Amino acid sequence: MLETIDYLVQHFGFEATIIQPVNQEITAQQIQEALRDDTILVSTMYANNETGSLLPIAEIGHILKEHPAAYHVDAVQAIGKIPIHPKELGIDFLSASAHKFHGPKGVGFLYASTGDFDSYLHGGDQEQKKRAGTENLAAIVGMVAALKEDLNDQVEHYQKLSALKATFLEEIAGLDYYLNESNHQLPYVVNIGFPGQKNDLLLLRLDLEGISISTGSACTAGIVQTSHVLEAFYGSDSHRLTESVRISLSPLNTEEELKQLAQTLKNIIGD
Repeated sequence: MLETIDYLVQHFGFEATIIQPVNQEITAQQIQEALRDDTILVSTMYANNETGSLLPIAEIGHILKEHPAAYHVDAVQAIGKIPIHPKELGIDFLSASAHKFHGPKGVGFLYASTGDFDSYLHGGDQEQKKRAGTENLAAIVGMVAALKEDLNDQVEHYQKLSALKATFLEEIAGLDYYLNESNHQLPYVVNIGFPGQKNDLLLLRLDLEGISISTGSACTAGIVQTSHVLEAFYGSDSHRLTESVRISLSPLNTEEELKQLAQTLKNIIGD
């Protein structure tokens, strides 16, 4: 989202206001105060992919009912995990990616409350003339099947992930750690830091044990840089930027795997 907005600013002269979190939260009031008469789009995540923090989507959507700006929501991290009803939430555009709910990689979808917007790719009449080109039908069918399965088991999966997160935190209760999260969270992401432990070295040692976690989002994989999310939370000089790691969980994980991760962390860091 940030890169796309920056492209519009740099190449087409748009003006953008980036909302900064306060106490690890983005509020609807911040959005309301930032709105201008000429604001044409508000774009937010539904859930942050590095921390699992949920944004106040319904409240923002309610505010925008009284403003002509369109509301886009990046629901990649939240789709299939919690109930999402765009019309009820006041969402005009919602984007999602299949790989986040165990569908094929490289395919996603855009929900649009209206077709009154420019075409993305010009040429043929595919996808209501909005995106020309032959569709990847196999990937689309796989995406639909995967999303249906996730939606059918949504409540069960959420309860399971909540229990897995609780089990993991119980298992590391003897370690010195802190969580980077807000008051409204998805249990699918655990952003955790261990004081005095450099996250790059911790990831390396876990990798040698066959355990894969990360320091940030997949969008920055292969890039040695601190998390812009945590920097917005705590400032550029915070020790949390070099200590925190992201543990991504899914319904395919087991309690045994979380206990193994906890025990490995105990072995590395020490009780």
